[in-house]
Amino acid sequence: MKFAASALGRFASVDPDSAYQHNWHIDAIAHQLERIERGEITRLIITMPPRSLKSIAASVAFPAWLLGRNPRKRVLAVSYAEGLSEKLAMDCLKVLDAPWYKECFPATRIERGRAARNDFETSKGGGRFSTSVGGSVTGRGGDIILIDDPHKPEDMTSEVKRNAVLDWYRSTLLSRLNDPGNDPIVLIQQRVHEADLAGVLLEQGGWEHLDLQAIAEEPVEIALNRGRIVRRNEGDLLHAARLPRDLLDRRRDELGSYVFAAQYQQRPAPLSGGLVKWDWFQSYDKAPDRLPGDQIVQSWDTASKAEEANDYSVCTTWLVRDSYAWLIDLHRAKLEFPELRRRVEVEANRVKVSLILIEEAGSGIQMIQDLKQNTRLNVNGIIPKNDKPTRLQSVSPMIEGGRISIPKDAPWLAVFRHELMLFPNGKYDDQVDSLSQFLIWMGRPKPSSGMVRFPL
Repeated sequence: MKFAASALGRFASVDPDSAYQHNWHIDAIAHQLERIERGEITRLIITMPPRSLKSIAASVAFPAWLLGRNPRKRVLAVSYAEGLSEKLAMDCLKVLDAPWYKECFPATRIERGRAARNDFETSKGGGRFSTSVGGSVTGRGGDIILIDDPHKPEDMTSEVKRNAVLDWYRSTLLSRLNDPGNDPIVLIQQRVHEADLAGVLLEQGGWEHLDLQAIAEEPVEIALNRGRIVRRNEGDLLHAARLPRDLLDRRRDELGSYVFAAQYQQRPAPLSGGLVKWDWFQSYDKAPDRLPGDQIVQSWDTASKAEEANDYSVCTTWLVRDSYAWLIDLHRAKLEFPELRRRVEVEANRVKVSLILIEEAGSGIQMIQDLKQNTRLNVNGIIPKNDKPTRLQSVSPMIEGGRISIPKDAPWLAVFRHELMLFPNGKYDDQVDSLSQFLIWMGRPKPSSGMVRFPL
């Protein structure tokens, strides 16, 4: 029997409080867990939002399925709290006691004298053995380790508590594998911090990673079982029946952008930052009204080549008053040139822009020429000098000096913060480029149009 069909789909009949709703991401999880069982991979990390059947899949159904296929298998299951470990163990035991399970896997039977709240053994010597993070595993060995949410979300800002999880994993849990060179480890969790267990292990490398965001932030292909593939587009929901968009919007409002980005988008960012500290920015509830003499400036970082599907084009929109600026909007998308050209004009007309800054590179060269020839928009082509970190560092005093304000909340704020706080070590830097370009312009004498060279 395949994992998804045999264990996950029938768990709802065992636990009436668990409203099982099948979705493609369950097949994606099942596919990776089946690869673990077949020995194709030995290290697997699954990151996904809360309330997405994470624990049912990894801590209840999967151990039951493993024991059904091999009742001698010894499964060591870990969660952050003792009470949760006990509940998951009891739920797994319910599966093994179910009539359908006994019919499917007649060789797997519980050794009744060896069953407790945390543990149970089969008549063949295998079983599921539970502990909590920091708990004792003395005398226990496992043929597989399953780690389900090792961190308490409320502990995410405590470096001491995060490090305690990491230390326990390294010094205690790793030594419990019966065959350290071949036995697998599965970690499934919601992200809580850039330096949580998943973050540290992914940084080390050597782990297969299934990343399931509540809202897809970029196009991605995800493998399912039986050779199928799901293609997620930007904005696609993970599971609309369980996590509809209005619910996710409420969660973002309740949790704040940072926590939502970590727990639901699996994209935590450092709270402080590298070249720029987040608390250097001023914040506002409502942007000031435009007054006579104010400027609306848009800074565009266009994809380096129009056909590059992996690059983002970014527009930051700013209200400039004297030596102060407010970031009032941000647009970020992957666009081919014709749509990008249309989007530049749409964004400009939407806010009655005073000036557009476009980097003189890649598709930006054609963009500048087209806009100057065919519109009345005021466009400056920008050729910056020096590398990207140097550019941002050169304008960081403007941020630290309290001259730059950002909204307290905005749909795009978490992604902006994530990129900026990870820069220059993050995957993307398009938003940072747009920010630096604007701040360099703001700090220099500016002609009304034409080419501007920045001797940085």
